[in-house]
Amino acid sequence: MIQPVGREALRVVDQVSMFHLLLVVLDPYTYESSWVLETAGRILEEFREADCRAAFLVTADEDDANTFLGPWAERQLVCIDPDRSTVKGLGIERVPALIHIGNDGSVIGKAEDWDPDGWREITDNLSSMMSWSRPVFPITGDPVPFVGSPAAG
Repeated sequence: MIQPVGREALRVVDQVSMFHLLLVVLDPYTYESSWVLETAGRILEEFREADCRAAFLVTADEDDANTFLGPWAERQLVCIDPDRSTVKGLGIERVPALIHIGNDGSVIGKAEDWDPDGWREITDNLSSMMSWSRPVFPITGDPVPFVGSPAAG
């Protein structure tokens, strides 16, 4: 299940019936997720008009997710996972993470931790599939690669 803010929870397969889904998974209670927030927001922005859905998946309730995301909460689709069941179901062990889910609900790509090369592999593949421009990262000011925190909390 996946819970978009302000909407009913849907099965992941129902959420992707027409569009691929690109999720940046963040834990608002860790430093690691805050370090990559701006970079992740820029990546999602690049896919905003593409034929896919791009969203934050935040392991918190709606209030904490909105507080953590700040202005990004108004600019991007936000999904919440306060009990971390979606994260567990997707097999994510560490956050931050980037995950690409196809129309059939299968995981096409997954990168855990902040690993720009791993994230770029996913975004380049999605860009090719969508015939879309590729996001440029890392840029000056982006964090260096680092190991994330446990997704289970």
